[in-house]
This record gives sequence, C-alpha cells and structure tokens, in this order.
Amino acid sequence: MQADLVVSNIGILWTPKESGKPLRLKAFDEVEEYRNAFIAVKDGKILALGEGDGERYMGEHTQKHDAEGKLVTPGLVDSHTHVVHYGSREYEFEKKMRGVPYLKILEEGGGILASVRMTQEANEEALYNQSKISLDRMLSYGVTTVEGKSGYGLDADTELKQLRVQKRLNEDHPVDIVGTYLGAHALPKAYKNNRKAFLDSVVDTMDVVKKEKLAEFVDIFCEKGVFNVEESRYILEEAKKRGFGLKIHADEIEALGGVELACELGAASADHLMVVNDSGIDALSKSDTIANVLPSTSFNLQSEYAPVRKMINRGVALALSSDYNPGSSPSENFLFTLNIAAIHMKMSPREILNAATINAAHSIQKADRVGILKEGYNADFVIYEAGNFPYVLYHFAINHVKDVFKNGTLVVSNQNKVWEEKP
Repeated sequence: MQADLVVSNIGILWTPKESGKPLRLKAFDEVEEYRNAFIAVKDGKILALGEGDGERYMGEHTQKHDAEGKLVTPGLVDSHTHVVHYGSREYEFEKKMRGVPYLKILEEGGGILASVRMTQEANEEALYNQSKISLDRMLSYGVTTVEGKSGYGLDADTELKQLRVQKRLNEDHPVDIVGTYLGAHALPKAYKNNRKAFLDSVVDTMDVVKKEKLAEFVDIFCEKGVFNVEESRYILEEAKKRGFGLKIHADEIEALGGVELACELGAASADHLMVVNDSGIDALSKSDTIANVLPSTSFNLQSEYAPVRKMINRGVALALSSDYNPGSSPSENFLFTLNIAAIHMKMSPREILNAATINAAHSIQKADRVGILKEGYNADFVIYEAGNFPYVLYHFAINHVKDVFKNGTLVVSNQNKVWEEKP
C-alpha cells in the first residue's frame, strides 16, 4: 500500500514493547529498538515501521522526510497538567525559598486560591490565549497528548469556563487534550463551615460536564487540610455512577489512604505519591491503577521525591508527568521532568521512556492509540537532535526536539511551529 508519508534514515527508533497492559517489573525496563529505520504513515496512522528505507511504501504522491540519522520516539504523553488557568504566582516564590510551607501559603489566601481568583476574573479569550501559548511550548518539547484538569474555578461557572476553553483548544490545537474535572481542588472559604454543601455542588456540576462532554475523568485533592478520604470517596463514587473515569491527588504531603481508595474504586491513576507508604504501594502493585509521579513538583518545592525504585521493584505500574501548573510546577518543559526522573529518581532511560509514553497513555485510557509506535496507532512521533535517548537525559535542561509529527503531519520543524492555526 502506498503511504502518505515515509520518514526514513532514522538512526535509532525506540518504542515501548506492546503488551496490552501497563508495563511493570522487568517489562518496564525494556524497549523495542530499530536501527536504520523508517516509519510509513497512511491517513494519520502508522502503516508500517521497521529497519530499512521503507521504499516499498513510497509512491508518486508520497511525502518523504529524512530523519538524518537521528533518534525517534513516540510522541510524549503528559498525563497530569493544569494547562488551563490564568495568571502566575511568582510573588509566592520568595516565600517558598524562605521555607514557608505550602499549606501556610494556602491559609493566607495564596496557592490554589490565588490562581482561583485570577481564573475567575479572566474571560474565555484570555484563558484561551494564555493556555494556547502553554500548549505550543509543550508541543515544542515533544508532547503530543496531555491530560488537562480544571480546578482553578471552585465554582460551577468558572470550572465550566475552564473546561469549555479546554475543549475548544482540543479542537483547535494539534496537541490532544484529555479533560479532567477537578472541582474539588480546594475548599473555598465561603464553605468553611459547610463542606458537604460544597461537595454537593461539585457533584451537581458533574451532570453539566457529562452532558457537554467536557471531561472524561473526575479528580479530587485528597490531602490534609483539603479533602479527607470519606469526602474523596463521596466525590469519586458519584463520578463513577455518572460514567467518569477516576483520578485522585494523593499522598503528596501525608498518606491519608487516598491511594488505597483509588485502587479500591478502580481509578485510572493515583497522582503525586511523594509520601506513599507500604500499604499504598501494596495496593498499587495488586491493581491496574497507575502510579503517576510528578518529579518537577518535588524539584520546585524542594520536597522529597516519590519512592519510585521501591514502587518499581514491588511491581507498581508507573507513569511520569509534569504537573504543569502556576504554583508547584510552573514549567511546560516535559523533557526537564524526564531529566529529573533520571538524576534524582534513578530511573533508567528505558523506564523513563515507557513511563512518559505507554504507561502515561494507560493512565488516561488512551493506550489503544497513543504512547507506542505500532501499525494502526496514531502517527505521533518525535525526531530529536540526538543520536540516542540516554543523551537526551544526560544533556539536561535544554530542548533536544527537532521535529514533531502529529497524526502524520509535521507540526514542529527545526523547533519552529509550522502547524496552521484556525482562523
């Protein structure tokens, strides 16, 4: 069959091995490697790939792209972000550097609550424009699929505004966005003495979110000073009744039992996990819930890192995400997240690639189309200005991405955006 596109002269192609399930244990430290390889694309999907020049798939109208002997991987999947928000919080930076705890900043009206005020006040166009810039940056670092959470509204109108802007961005922008409704990201001060009323309002908004198809998942921040396990159970069980996938922010500061709850309810992922304990690790190892760890957050907050080596050795399926947000992880540079995972969390290059592609895709229930280079999957892939993946991790804090293809279309060329924006 004649391809629409053939990318040839690939020096090394690394892709996760197909298993149909999240990768763990020995399989988590393995990849498929092809040398002097090609990728053939038809109708936005991978038609074929392997070693050789792909000549048999070329025809009169086939577009050709020379990878110049460079490294190729699947498009990266950033499966935990807060991409749609307004404003920034650099004024808190000095407090953090002085060691002021985050929960203290939150009590003083900073943290999430500060971003909530700015997002509430912004109109949809302002939200759209700021978030589009962030998506452009993410794409430039090789991210072709992201999960995007609301959570900076804390009232129905603003939460829905965030999700509607995100849906519009998903339609307009090359990066695919998987939506998550995080209505229970913090407790508004107005509900300090009536927590149940706030949780009920979050549940009521789920019906609008479902009707307008604004999100596929529901999340909650289960943490000391935010929402407890029983409150989290209430939100997640109501979400499950309505057909949403489940996620939870858990064990970031204290291990309250949120990870065990996530595994009990069959959540797609439990996220953060800096202080996950043996009980949580055991629950994860016996479940299909992905442990979604966020090293950039630990780096920025100067806090401890999730115990990934312990989790990996005990059979937990692990993903890596940036947690891009205006407070604890204000960086769209996903490659730097991967640098941190290598340097501070002692993950191998193969583990890191699998965690940032196929396991991340499993955590957003998209592993049947992205996160791996295989016939029939979306033709999302990255060409790096590098000869191998270990070099990308070793030479840290720069952008090694040269070209990015999304559904078989060149959208970043020589680090420049080349996709056409909708009028």
